Amino acid sequence: MGCSVSETQKLIMLPGPTNVPPRVMRAMIKPLMGHRGPDFKEILSQVINKTKKVFQTKEDLFVLTTSGTGATECALQNIIEDGDKIIVNVNGFFSERLAEAIKAYGGQPLVVSSEWGKAPRTEDFRKIIKANPDAKALSVVYNETSTGVTVRSLQEIGKLCEEEDILLIVDAISILGGDKLPVDEWNVDMCVTASQKCMMCPPGLSFVSVSPKAWEKISVKKQHRSFYLDLPMYKKYMGDGFTPFTPAVSLFYALNEACDMILEEGLPARFARHQICADAVYGAMEALGLGLMAEPESRSHTVAAVACPSGIEDGKLRELIRTKYGIDLGGSLEKWKGKMFRIGIMGNIGSPEIMSTVSAVASATADLGFKGRISEALEAARKALARLPARMN
Repeated sequence: MGCSVSETQKLIMLPGPTNVPPRVMRAMIKPLMGHRGPDFKEILSQVINKTKKVFQTKEDLFVLTTSGTGATECALQNIIEDGDKIIVNVNGFFSERLAEAIKAYGGQPLVVSSEWGKAPRTEDFRKIIKANPDAKALSVVYNETSTGVTVRSLQEIGKLCEEEDILLIVDAISILGGDKLPVDEWNVDMCVTASQKCMMCPPGLSFVSVSPKAWEKISVKKQHRSFYLDLPMYKKYMGDGFTPFTPAVSLFYALNEACDMILEEGLPARFARHQICADAVYGAMEALGLGLMAEPESRSHTVAAVACPSGIEDGKLRELIRTKYGIDLGGSLEKWKGKMFRIGIMGNIGSPEIMSTVSAVASATADLGFKGRISEALEAARKALARLPARMN
């Protein structure tokens, strides 16, 4: 038997959590502080201002000590009254879950269905709005993590929502900070994301932005059903510079540092880097001889969904990659169980991580009997990555 892979050698190429840069990890070892004192008030102010720049919003933004699902629940429960019609795209596991969450808060989901691997189109939403002029909001999973599909028409959908005077709620959990999403410019009323994806922090924080149009709806809501996720309470406390409940202080240190790294790189450069890395993965997988699960025009720049070779189950392939090559990849869900695997392309990634991952997939599929074009795959990745500028230290 060979040596087991040590923890220090493990490369996380999951669709979250992602690798946390050493700079961000070091920030977390600062001594704890009281979350009701002036020191935390200062760091909270810094974090809010920096995170707003990543969201590209000038409106209210709140940092919650929850997973991304907590931020989704926060957005929904502050808006929905019993029986409210909420339009929702369903084209994968996480958008299905969003529809379930709408039901859980008493809403009536009006589902725009798309095949797994495809994105909904603006016209699909236009038709359902025309048929349901009393719909209160339209909710979109911008990046469906289970299928590697991005809704590339989101800007158009934002214009449509503005024209129809309907709220736009966007789940950007697996994409914000890794691809274009100017919240104010695209008329997004509530946008949610989480710390452990493109924000390159450990799990445990989530975010929700709130537009004036969303506040109008929240202010007239008759019943607020959550104590912990009540946005009016957050707004009241934030007026004094604090959070209403105990925050994950160490994660705020991490977030402050991560935002500095994001803003130092610059959003356009960061989005370009994610796209180049995604192009390298997609080009390499096709050159190797593997299929891609998402339609070409909707392929995500933050998570690639790749078909397993015929006769090779995804669990077996991923376990070999994990134990022999020291890389964690994402598995398949529901309809595609056993048929595909997912490569996270998020955060602090570049040539070393992408080439290591491509090499591992090529080697592991060969180990399991697949006759892939390994040299062509490596060359395809190398060519794409040649477009990357020299890495920042």
